[in-house]
Amino acid sequence: MAGEGTHEGCPLRDTTHVMGEVDMHTDLHRRHLWSAAARALPAWMPRLAFRAADAPPRGDVLVCVFQRGGMDGLSAVIPYEERRYYDVRPALAIKAPRVGDAKSGRRLDDRFALNPAMPGLGRLWDDGRLAIVHAVGSPDDSRSHFDAMDYMERGTPGERSVSTGWIGRHLEVTAARNASPFRAVGMGDMLPLSLYGPVSAAALRSIADFHLDADLDLAAFQTRLRALYGSGDWFDENALGAFEALAILERADPQQYRPESGAAYPQTSFGQALAQIAQLIKADIGLEVACVDIGEWDTHAIQVWQGSSDPTEGLMSRLLASFDAALAAFAADMGRRLDDPGVTVVTMSEFGRRVAQNGGNGTDHGHGNCMFVLGGGVVKGVHTIWPGLEPDALSGGEDLAVTIDYRDVLGEIVLKRLANAALPSVFPGFMPTLHGVVRARADAPSVPATPVPGGASRRQYFPWAGRPA
Repeated sequence: MAGEGTHEGCPLRDTTHVMGEVDMHTDLHRRHLWSAAARALPAWMPRLAFRAADAPPRGDVLVCVFQRGGMDGLSAVIPYEERRYYDVRPALAIKAPRVGDAKSGRRLDDRFALNPAMPGLGRLWDDGRLAIVHAVGSPDDSRSHFDAMDYMERGTPGERSVSTGWIGRHLEVTAARNASPFRAVGMGDMLPLSLYGPVSAAALRSIADFHLDADLDLAAFQTRLRALYGSGDWFDENALGAFEALAILERADPQQYRPESGAAYPQTSFGQALAQIAQLIKADIGLEVACVDIGEWDTHAIQVWQGSSDPTEGLMSRLLASFDAALAAFAADMGRRLDDPGVTVVTMSEFGRRVAQNGGNGTDHGHGNCMFVLGGGVVKGVHTIWPGLEPDALSGGEDLAVTIDYRDVLGEIVLKRLANAALPSVFPGFMPTLHGVVRARADAPSVPATPVPGGASRRQYFPWAGRPA
């Protein structure tokens, strides 16, 4: 775009043609302060969106988990009644449920079982707080990680002309609920595409932990910056928005946080991100949406160790166990908050894996997958229109077919749990089909609304932030 340049890897508007020497010196000085502060921040954090601190909750807090790399849904939720599952996965297939056998699947119903590496999700199932959607995915059949993730986060499979993300559009059409200038925050080096939209957003590595560096006097730092931000230009407005968000986040008091109900978060980036999200929810500072990633799901090899006859020993079991431990800790820490005011967690991955294993005891890029939805408002069950695994039922002759569009699941959550009826605006050109995965909140609308006009996209940038994802 004309009139834009870069500074420390971040797009910044070039204003040198209208700035005098003094203004340029001041601008460089304040950016130097931001850059110095960045060294006090941790490298990991979830991505967050906030409602105003004094605004009542309207809908659940949404926690969106993206399993990047393409999770093998047929290893996570096992179709144990399908003979062909065992025929084409001789090393990988998890045994059908058997009482007393800890290495067999954990029975969910007459057709499906949970991988034994996920006992935490099994307990959530017993508590009625877990729903699973199977044979779900994107109608676009790309096997490119970049393209598939891009389309899913936009919410417009196969279409890149829409520049906003599905969460960003949800935030836009519910903007009347929240007048905060800093409602959407991308915590991490990159702003996730799903949060792109007219609601102001920033890519920050951390705000909540600003004060954890002993060498940083936060009060003095803020005082100096406020003195430097007074011209009213676009950069000043963004900085003042950051101060407002910082003041809100500081009330969470991260150094004093103690999880409840014996919850023990794993010391992984995913576990620590969920712990931070739980802390912010319980601090009641206006958290509305949190997005967090867990990677390494591109399991072309050693889903089961080479030479092993135990399908529960290998990379896939380790990935699922880590995933499960973090989600179980989050659910335990939330306790009754899952029900009131309401928290919904939804997981997704860009595509599934091939039905048949490959020569490396792994699986290649496929199509259909499964999604997990947990919270106080779910309808317990394996929700599916199951296509089967016989060759004539497979997508392209090799993959689990997609019979439920992932936007059906997200749309139902948006409508019933986030109390937003503007589904045509959140998912342009698509009207979700509701499959009964979640129950409707008492304040949820019953009829999807018509689209609202889109606004101009506006984002906030800071010197330590990378380019938008």
